[in-house]
Amino acid sequence: MNQAAEDDTERARIHAELYAVPREAQPRRQAPQRGRATRADVEALMARLEAEDAALGTTR
Repeated sequence: MNQAAEDDTERARIHAELYAVPREAQPRRQAPQRGRATRADVEALMARLEAEDAALGTTR
């Protein structure tokens, strides 16, 4: 492979391609989900549900 390269830059590119981590083994990056509840949103919802339960006299 190195013999096919014409200069050091091409040798480096070939070397990088040969020894790179396979794409299947690389962790996938996920885009942030839109509309996802934050921790503060969930805590506010839980507090509201607890208040409703207390008002109704029930427990979860």
